[in-house]
Amino acid sequence: MKPAEIQAVQAHLRRLLGTQRLSIRAPQTRNGPVELLADGETIGTVDRDDEDGEVAYHVTISVLSEDLTSH
Repeated sequence: MKPAEIQAVQAHLRRLLGTQRLSIRAPQTRNGPVELLADGETIGTVDRDDEDGEVAYHVTISVLSEDLTSH
């Protein structure tokens, strides 16, 4: 993803979810993942899909069982 795309997707997600705590980080290595972060902690990835001239961005969020707390 290009930097302008990253900024646009980040701005959209912040508006959509109502939080400035989200950020998107460009890949740290060539062909590395585009990471979705909450308060600086990686919570998932963002993938760009360009099929038949239509561009879509897919967000995958991972929740680890060890991060869950019982009440």
